[in-house]
Amino acid sequence: MLAGVGVGCGLAVAFGLTRPLGSLLFHVNPMDPATCACACVALVGAAALASYLPTRRTMAVNPMEALRAE
Repeated sequence: MLAGVGVGCGLAVAFGLTRPLGSLLFHVNPMDPATCACACVALVGAAALASYLPTRRTMAVNPMEALRAE
């Protein structure tokens, strides 16, 4: 959910800054949907992987053992 909010805010800022940053991009249209889609998929994929690995490790722990450890 946080990754989705971050992507949404990032897209809003990116589209708002297309004119000032357009001169820095070479051979890429600032409003190129394929580039925006690839960046969004990469960021959401990285967030999903970063949250999946700790969750999988946590699911292997017995809840009673975790409660007794504290």
